[in-house]
Amino acid sequence: MRFCRIVVFTLAAVVLAGSATTVDAQVKIGVVDLQRAINETEDGRQAKRRLKKVFDERQQSLNKKQEALKAQKESLERQQDVLSQDALKKKVEKYQADLMELQNEYVQYQEELSTKEGELTQKILEKMQAILRRIGQTDGYTMIIEANEGGVVWVPSNLDLTDVLIQRYNKQAKSGGGGAKKSK
Repeated sequence: MRFCRIVVFTLAAVVLAGSATTVDAQVKIGVVDLQRAINETEDGRQAKRRLKKVFDERQQSLNKKQEALKAQKESLERQQDVLSQDALKKKVEKYQADLMELQNEYVQYQEELSTKEGELTQKILEKMQAILRRIGQTDGYTMIIEANEGGVVWVPSNLDLTDVLIQRYNKQAKSGGGGAKKSK
């Protein structure tokens, strides 16, 4: 992350320094918040809804297993004075194995959600990058920086292209040329 910021700022400095020697050259840098753009496009909202649905289903499953594990632990605690050492040891081992299984399942669900999010947003990002290239070319931008990755703290609103990107993306999606395909 830090390396990316250094590269972006170095590149910006080189562009600015190179353009300073040319009298006619004018540097025009735009900034875009891709995360906000994803969240505010209809395709992005649909992707978030699908992710939430998957997350909620997984969370319900984990909650049920967690409740069963809690009941198992409480039963174990109640029976520890009554059971033989051998039986207690077996129940403790079973509980620990079930706990590890639940933890592994949680990690697996997190990875699955992360992968699913990447799949859903990658298509949207690719289309947004194409739109940004067109904006850069047609509106004469020297470069367009992603606000969060570039470490941009403040930018004048006239250089923030996020709203323009959202509008063009939604317009293109409605016309059938930009929307992300629905996947399940």
